Amino acid sequence: MKVVSMLELGTPLEMIQLLQIPWEERFKICLDLVELLYYLANSPLGSIALLDFQPRQFVMVNGLLKVIDLDDVSTEELSCKRDQDCILKFPTKTFFLKCASHRNCKGINEKRNLFNHCFTIFFALKHSSPPLHVGDLRYGANETLRAFQKVLHLYKSGLYLQKKPSHLKGMDLITSEENDYKCWPSYSPLRCMLSVHNVEEAASICNYHPQCQHFIITSQRTWTGENKCLALFCTQYNSLVGSKFSVWIT
Repeated sequence: MKVVSMLELGTPLEMIQLLQIPWEERFKICLDLVELLYYLANSPLGSIALLDFQPRQFVMVNGLLKVIDLDDVSTEELSCKRDQDCILKFPTKTFFLKCASHRNCKGINEKRNLFNHCFTIFFALKHSSPPLHVGDLRYGANETLRAFQKVLHLYKSGLYLQKKPSHLKGMDLITSEENDYKCWPSYSPLRCMLSVHNVEEAASICNYHPQCQHFIITSQRTWTGENKCLALFCTQYNSLVGSKFSVWIT
């Protein structure tokens, strides 16, 4: 069997930078990681364990997360004679697995990856990740991927938006985009630019921000597709407009 190694130029995955990017981009990185976990658990070679599962093992290449260090990879699951041989120890937790009939600790590689994944990545993203019970290994890689795909569907379809009174009443069109303000997390370091599903969601965000006087729906789209666009929220108040908020769609 031949093994081919390909080199690509990428940007290291930095935890501090992760906390500074918008939720949607953080979720994409989480989704990439979960898809990797799924592949490792169901690969043609069997269940694969990344023994050194840390952020420094990954880089971003054209918006995609990729593994760069495969030195500490194992396709063998721990052999056993009894359940007491299948103990998975971490500094903060210990898990007791079953010894399978073919004398190995079935699923130990998958659970090792899940736990390491949770505490090196999800810990930094805990304020923005879906409410999954990965830390106690209640779910496997397959269930985790399905849960993330469900969250992605809810987000792309706009079903996550709760029905609220409309904030669009009295809004007028404007043609200026001066006096922007900053917010976090934003797609722009100089402006308050956030992804929205529709004008209603943008109006709700503008109503929530005390500085916001109007917003601009741009033609820019995010990685989730046509249903997600970027909106620019601004402070300038147009004295010719009678309402508090104004909207401009480019």
